[in-house]
Amino acid sequence: MKILIFSFLGLVVLISCSKNISDNTDTELLKQEIIKSDLSMSELATKEGFFSALNQYAADDFVKLNEGTHPVIGKKEFEEMFKDKPGSKSLTWKPVKADVAQSGDLGYTWGNWKLVLKDTTVYGNYFTVWKKQNDGSWKMTLDGGNSTPEPK
Repeated sequence: MKILIFSFLGLVVLISCSKNISDNTDTELLKQEIIKSDLSMSELATKEGFFSALNQYAADDFVKLNEGTHPVIGKKEFEEMFKDKPGSKSLTWKPVKADVAQSGDLGYTWGNWKLVLKDTTVYGNYFTVWKKQNDGSWKMTLDGGNSTPEPK
């Protein structure tokens, strides 16, 4: 009977500890990690081009939603579709908000983008869903956006 009681108490302690671990996830720190990844990807886009930056930050199975076309599914399809396109180096974006799941392994950013062309500037909004990898890095799993009027 003592073994049963101690086993039950041990199980209760184990469940309590595991719940506290997930409840204590530092979501603010994780949000900052996601924002940092998003900003780093934008910086890389200005150096190496949009497609190269997305490709480097994309998970193998990511989905890219594009205005007016079908989604691009998977990194290989993305690479194939854009292999001969250098991508704009004048496209920048900045997150407005990030949030992360209580589990700490999935989050998103959304914000504003700006594309400066020779004779015009185009604006828009974007969203990116991020998934934490086994190595602790964040990879893009879903990305999309739309054009908008110039911000006020």
